[in-house]
Amino acid sequence: MNLLGEKIAKKRKDLGMTQNDFADKLMVTRQTISRWEAGTVLPDIDKISDIANLLNVSCDYLLKDEISEENKTQIIDGPGKILSEALGKKIRLRFFEDETDIDLYDKDCIIENFEGNWARITAETKKGKLEKLIPLSSILSVEYVKEDR
Repeated sequence: MNLLGEKIAKKRKDLGMTQNDFADKLMVTRQTISRWEAGTVLPDIDKISDIANLLNVSCDYLLKDEISEENKTQIIDGPGKILSEALGKKIRLRFFEDETDIDLYDKDCIIENFEGNWARITAETKKGKLEKLIPLSSILSVEYVKEDR
C-alpha cells in the first residue's frame, strides 16, 4: 500500500464508510477504491478534489507525504499568506497561463477557503455558480473588485 492509499483507507474508515459507500459517492466502482487503497492504481487528478472533500481533508494532505492531517487547512506558502487577505472578498485573478483557468478569465471570483497550497474559488457564470480548486502557484495577480460593479 502506498501513502496515498493508506490515507484514503484510514480516513474512509474513520468516517465509517465502506468501500461501496465511498465508491457510490465518487461515482466509481468498489474495485477502483480497492485499487487506490492498495496502491496498484492512483486516482485520476480530477478525482483528488472530490476525494479530499468527501474525506474532509485537503488535497495537499492527500498528495504530499509531509503534510499532516492536523495541518490540513494551513496556508503553507507565501502566496497563500498574501492571498489570505482576499479571503471572502470579490476579486479578479490573473494566471501565469490564461489557458490554465480559462473559465475564470475576466470573472469576479471569491476565495472561499484554502486547502494547503490550493484555493477553493467560486464565481458566477452564465451557466450558474462555478466552484473550482486551483493551485496557488498558478495565480499571477489579484485585483480587488468594487462591490458596486
